[in-house]
Amino acid sequence: MTSLRSMLVPALVAGAVWGAGAARGSEIGVPAGRFPVRATGAESAARPDGARAARGARLQGLPAGVTSDMVREGERLFAGPGLCSTCHGQNARGLQGLAGDLTDGEWRHSDGSYRAIVSTVEKGVPAERSTTGIPMPPRAGANLTDEQVRAVAAYVWTLSHGG
Repeated sequence: MTSLRSMLVPALVAGAVWGAGAARGSEIGVPAGRFPVRATGAESAARPDGARAARGARLQGLPAGVTSDMVREGERLFAGPGLCSTCHGQNARGLQGLAGDLTDGEWRHSDGSYRAIVSTVEKGVPAERSTTGIPMPPRAGANLTDEQVRAVAAYVWTLSHGG
């Protein structure tokens, strides 16, 4: 049986190497349906971390320059075209052997500030600094714009800062 790691890592590397951030499925050799899709409605409300239910509370006390619209856009990007959920999981708790939990407040590559999260998403994490040995490509290998990087960082910040 093929492991999740053996399927995802080549897809992420392909996106980072070829700049195929918008690529999906057969375009980069991953069978259709292997990329996660955004949970909606009851599926989202049933997440173990209660992300949908708690979002309103977290939106209070956002970092300077961050808006609730940025957080919503960041959530959309995280779950879809940003490719973040591929390794960090739909609930951002990380996938064993691929990427860490973004909800626990334990920051391994920065101090967890919004500005530091922006920098990590922009620059990525090289394999030698990664706790799993799997690199996080700059901009997640998804060719995110600066605005999209800030939106993803805004959403990630809310996951562990409670607002």
